[in-house]
Amino acid sequence: MTSPALRRVVRRETHSPRTVAMFVAVILLILALAYIGLEIVLSLLAQPALLLGPAAAAGWLVGLPTAQPAGIVIAGSVVLAIIGLIFIWLAVTPGRLSRHTIDAGDRAVVVDNGVIASALAQHLAEETGLARGDVTVGVGHRSVDVTLRPGVGIPVDKAAVQSAAEAEIETYRLTRSVRTRVRIERPTQEDDEL
Repeated sequence: MTSPALRRVVRRETHSPRTVAMFVAVILLILALAYIGLEIVLSLLAQPALLLGPAAAAGWLVGLPTAQPAGIVIAGSVVLAIIGLIFIWLAVTPGRLSRHTIDAGDRAVVVDNGVIASALAQHLAEETGLARGDVTVGVGHRSVDVTLRPGVGIPVDKAAVQSAAEAEIETYRLTRSVRTRVRIERPTQEDDEL
């Protein structure tokens, strides 16, 4: 993918905009500003405040460090700092969609992680001789988790499954390499009695 337009299209298909986070932040800001504006208008009209008038709020804010216990002030400051860091993190980092790109030369191919997981699960079921329902695959941005649930007495070599999974993933030519983890869950004695 050498074309800048093609790279832009692939990025749009693999990354999500932060629309929801931005919408929540803007709504909260609008509500806070509307409340402050309402309190100021009520104060100018010499009406009682809904919760706290501007003068009382300013006095409370100035006296907060000495009027409240230090632990509460520190805890409130930490909570506000964490909320601020979350908003900064959401603003700076891109959102990722559950998709991978495939190296297809000068073409752009974007594949949903569910498609990759289904294809890999089918391949591993055929390789191991297990039923398709006994093979579960989860595909993330950087890892592939394979879980096999063979019946009692059915031998499964974990190393062979690991190498088969890695070989199959190599054939998909994903542009981002993924780490493969294989788990084999054997049924317990109680499961057999059910």
